[in-house]
Amino acid sequence: MGGGAVPGPSWVFLVKKGYQDIDTSLQSSVITKVKGVTFTNTSELGERLWDVADYVIPPQGENIFFVITNLIVTPNQRQGTCAESESIPDAVCYEDSDCPPGEPIMAGNGVRTGRCLQSGNTQRGTCEIFAWCPVETKSRPEKPLLDKAEDFTIYIKNFIHFPKFNFSKTNVLDIKDRDFLKSCRFGPKNPYCPIFRLGSVVSWTGSNFQEIALQGGVIGIQIEWNCDLDKAPSECNPRYYFSRLDRRFPGNSVSSGYNFRFAKYYRDEAGVEFRTLMKAYGIRFDVMVNGRAGKFSIIPTIINLASGVALMGVGSFFCDLVLIYFIKKSNFYRNKKYEEARSSHAGNGKVSVEQLQDLQTVEA
Repeated sequence: MGGGAVPGPSWVFLVKKGYQDIDTSLQSSVITKVKGVTFTNTSELGERLWDVADYVIPPQGENIFFVITNLIVTPNQRQGTCAESESIPDAVCYEDSDCPPGEPIMAGNGVRTGRCLQSGNTQRGTCEIFAWCPVETKSRPEKPLLDKAEDFTIYIKNFIHFPKFNFSKTNVLDIKDRDFLKSCRFGPKNPYCPIFRLGSVVSWTGSNFQEIALQGGVIGIQIEWNCDLDKAPSECNPRYYFSRLDRRFPGNSVSSGYNFRFAKYYRDEAGVEFRTLMKAYGIRFDVMVNGRAGKFSIIPTIINLASGVALMGVGSFFCDLVLIYFIKKSNFYRNKKYEEARSSHAGNGKVSVEQLQDLQTVEA
């Protein structure tokens, strides 16, 4: 066969490894650790050093974790009565009857007390509520609080197991040098270093760190294992892909970003509870693992070989069908493919007794 062309069945069998049994039931475990410290000085929190216990949620090191990069802080909240925020549409009132007592304010901060609190000489006011007071009123800062977080590092340890072949591996090298993980950083020249610089991960998704740190976002880290177990185990290596998972809206859209609220609770000297409310903006990381493993097996080899032979026969049949019945020069192809048995004597086409005797003599 000339020209170096590879027939279809051979391509499936060799390039697609049709001789291998496949296992896609990958079992995986992911452990993560974030490291880094930074210092801030704000009016709400004063001078403060931030370490991993302050800015990573949850602290257990799971495959989904959140790094705080920006905050709105409402300190010293206590349960009592106060005016609802003017930014809540359902809280607007003109008289006490607009604030039926006991009813919660939708998308608000508390329960109405029955009073309409008006400021100055204006008729428009907001309902008084029983809530954690004072309510949150500040808007998002124009600069991220933890703007140095791009130098934090993420340690991702991944264990995988293909149960069909009883094959296990991890993305961390089995080395004795304790300083390796302290100094290495993941990159094209160092794919077996599972330490990722946070700012680099963001840039690999095509995003700007300062922008995502300001309003938050979601980043996916995908680890892919495609293992040919007919080769040495050292040839089974992870590949990493980074992508921005949340949709980025143009401008300062309220739909952009990622945030949530949490509180830290305290008691004063009299035993009265109070709290500091925090609205946290930051980056959520989702670590996803997938893969497949293949190994030679006689059963798929026989099945794919038999299928290839059958397909070659079916292909020949359909080629003949097209050439004989559907092309303009079908008569030429038909005459070349099938030879007609013609009589060597002109006449009416009948065979004489002498011709039959000659034929029998030849056969004998």
